[in-house]
Amino acid sequence: MKKYDFDAVVERRGTNSIKYDFAVEFGYPADVLPLWVADMDFKAPPCVTEALSQAVEHGIFGYSMPKEDYYDAAAGWFLRRFGWETEREWLVTTPGVVFAINTAVRALTEKGDAVLIQPPVYYPFSGAVTKNGRRLVTNELVYSNGRYEIDFDDFEAKIRDNSVKMFVLCSPHNPVGRVWTRDELRRMGEICGRYGVIAVSDEIHCDFAFPEHPHTVFAEACPEMAGRTVICTAPSKTFNLAGLQVSNIWIPDGELREKFTGHMDREGLGGVNRLGMIAAQAAYKGGEEWLDEVKEYMRGNLDFLRQYLREHLPEVKLVEPEGTYFAWLDCSGLGLTGKELNDRIVNRAKLWLDAGGIFGGSAEQFQRVVLACTRATLQQAAKRLCKLKIEN
Repeated sequence: MKKYDFDAVVERRGTNSIKYDFAVEFGYPADVLPLWVADMDFKAPPCVTEALSQAVEHGIFGYSMPKEDYYDAAAGWFLRRFGWETEREWLVTTPGVVFAINTAVRALTEKGDAVLIQPPVYYPFSGAVTKNGRRLVTNELVYSNGRYEIDFDDFEAKIRDNSVKMFVLCSPHNPVGRVWTRDELRRMGEICGRYGVIAVSDEIHCDFAFPEHPHTVFAEACPEMAGRTVICTAPSKTFNLAGLQVSNIWIPDGELREKFTGHMDREGLGGVNRLGMIAAQAAYKGGEEWLDEVKEYMRGNLDFLRQYLREHLPEVKLVEPEGTYFAWLDCSGLGLTGKELNDRIVNRAKLWLDAGGIFGGSAEQFQRVVLACTRATLQQAAKRLCKLKIEN
């Protein structure tokens, strides 16, 4: 028997929600249905809201830092869920994973250094490279027969020929939904090790890998890379806590960690959000049952969308995800240019999705849909998608 009701509609308009309240400010019609930004339309687990209620009742929100019980909760989570053993000194808390990636780029590379990413990939990756004065190098994922793979020959050649200093990995991969296997991770790690490359692994979606595609922490798959690895994790996607701004960054090597934290000090970052810290600790200690149910619900959303597309819009193909809570849709069968596709999505279907082109690579005819919504919302969105076929 299910304990949580994820069909319940929680009104988010009028709450300063980026997802629901800023369509016009972002250049979209006011009446679009948003399934773009990666947060959930579900309330956080009761263990989180209860812990936050107690903190609010206490009424003092002064400067705070995590202590041993916070580390124990976070470390226990990764040990239970992924079999990854950590040490206390590895943990660095930051306001977010994007902040951590930018910090790693600035702290661990020099101006003009080459940094490699694998498009189509989460769009802040490229900005973290170029906006910080580093040189962007791409190892584009290969899309064939409805599945994405790594071109390892190109991966090594790009690292070698460009003297790449850092590789930013997305694992599980956003937006294409791949959960990299242990062998794939090891192969990437071996190549990085051969050329002295620092690996920054964004594993923020690790808790949404499907059981048949288990997530492996990069540092656990490649222990020989411990001296050159930064693992970026957060409870934000897992428990819908993004607005509370706390992430857990694991840096096993002391020298690397000192460079990272030293740069944070120079930026003037004095600590993490107190309520975020409380929420994260509560979630890691008591949120497993809620997470397991929400994953099952979103798997149902995926099943619905897959079947709906087959029956009503076969021109649009679902790229079968192995993890994350995204649906990556191949719309090339519609015969539209990327510009035409985006125009129809917004102005005909009245949907606010993430256009594939923003992720880089050859993805202009793709769209990313967030599945972390009620079934009724997804059903409405699916019906709107059918308007893509309507001719003038």
